[in-house]
Amino acid sequence: MRRFRPALLLPLVLPLTLLLAACSGTSSADSSGGAGRTDGKGSLTLDIGDQKGGAEAVLRAAGELKDLPYRVKWSTFTSGPPMLEAINAGAVDLGPVGNTPPVFAAGAGSKITVVGAQHGSSEGEAILVPKDSPLKKTSDLRGRTVAVAQGSSAHYQLIASLKKAGLTLKDIKVTLLQPADALAAFAGGKVDAWAVWDPYTSQVLRAGQGRVLTTGQGVVNGLQLFVAGNAALQDKAKSAALGDLLDRLHRAQNWVHGHPEAWAKVWAKDTGLPYEAALDSVKRTQGTRVPVAVDKDVVESEQAIADTFAEQGLIPRRFDFADYVDGRFNKDLPPSTSPARGYGKATSR
Repeated sequence: MRRFRPALLLPLVLPLTLLLAACSGTSSADSSGGAGRTDGKGSLTLDIGDQKGGAEAVLRAAGELKDLPYRVKWSTFTSGPPMLEAINAGAVDLGPVGNTPPVFAAGAGSKITVVGAQHGSSEGEAILVPKDSPLKKTSDLRGRTVAVAQGSSAHYQLIASLKKAGLTLKDIKVTLLQPADALAAFAGGKVDAWAVWDPYTSQVLRAGQGRVLTTGQGVVNGLQLFVAGNAALQDKAKSAALGDLLDRLHRAQNWVHGHPEAWAKVWAKDTGLPYEAALDSVKRTQGTRVPVAVDKDVVESEQAIADTFAEQGLIPRRFDFADYVDGRFNKDLPPSTSPARGYGKATSR
């Protein structure tokens, strides 16, 4: 295997460490950012957790923060797990995360409830290999070293992809690394493959430093989840405001689908991603999401993740994920099995 020069990919680390760590079950910096700006008016205030280039940015870009009849105070977090800790503590009322952090929070008995969902393509959930790697299919990973963030959505995708190929984690050499370290290891030729998520996938492909061995299509659920605090849901006024905010988030996601280039420009500016990589990620993953109901299929697919991690000893107990789901805001949303929107295949240089 040719060893790549680390300098070619290391400049990607800084902007990407700001992005989408919600997919991770662990965090290299479990702390929230400072108090963000406040939108809206009225006596009721919702405390909303967010990440760079997340809910606030898309709502603002789509014009959905105009004429809010309540106030929204934004708090920025480095990843999903500390955001869920704040929700459990009652410091945050709602926040968007990937499909894995709620499993870990529920496994720890946190006071959280999944109240919203969006379903998209899993093309960005990928196992990457260096461009000139001899590996051609998932089964070729036998005996190879694979980097992955422990307890992340990529960790589950790796397990599921191996299973589909007739392998288990015991058949490979797992190197548990957070994305910045995994990126350096991948660039330096210290690992044979890297299981990761978008926008890392899109930026590595755009930089021409790797290719996709396999993706999560057909093996992971492609869900982004909106998680609320139990105390907020028990407050009638807050619950109504949360329902309105979820409606706005879903409309904003529909706006992204109709304006991928405009959203990619906003997202790139907010996060530091190169515009081309941001647009690739929008077309490959983010812009494909469809607002869907939190239904039986959501519960079943999340239960499968929970059971898998329980079997691996990564969460402390088995539990029923249905106990952490509330469908009160489903309204007329389509079922969670609704197909993701497509833009055609995103390309890389």
